This record gives sequence, C-alpha cells and structure tokens, in this order.
Amino acid sequence: MAYVKGSAKKRQRQSEVRRLRNRKVRSEVRTEVRKFLEAVEAKNKETAGTVYLSCQKLIDSAAGKGVYHMNTAARKKSRLSAKLNALV
Repeated sequence: MAYVKGSAKKRQRQSEVRRLRNRKVRSEVRTEVRKFLEAVEAKNKETAGTVYLSCQKLIDSAAGKGVYHMNTAARKKSRLSAKLNALV
C-alpha cells in the first residue's frame, strides 16, 4: 500500500465510522418499514398505525443525521402514509 498522509488516514477513519453508522441507521429504517408493510398486508390497522409512527420518526431522524436527503425522507413517508390511508 502506498504511503498515505496523516490527514488522509484520518479521513479514511472518519469515512469508515460514518459508513458503519449510516448502514446501521438505514438497516433500522428498512426493518421498521418491513414491519409496517407486513401489518398492512395483514390488514391490521392498529398495528400499522403504531408502526407507521415509529417509521416516520426513524426516517425523520435519519434525514436529520444526513443519512437520507430530506426529499428522499419525504418521499418515503409519503408512500407509507398512502399505504396506510388506503388501508383505512
């Protein structure tokens, strides 16, 4: 491996930490969305409503951390709410 300056090493370390953090947040969002979609598929309105709120919170949190762009977060929430409204 070629010689890497100190500042580049630090950027590599920071990028790796951020990559792992972003991966964890995205995984949590996907898991919660999967729970929501399963509740919608089972036509369980109460469960879908509560899981939707937690999905919304996680997506907003991820957007605030910079994991998702604000428009991406809005699009995800919009699609989930459309599924919830179609169920109700």
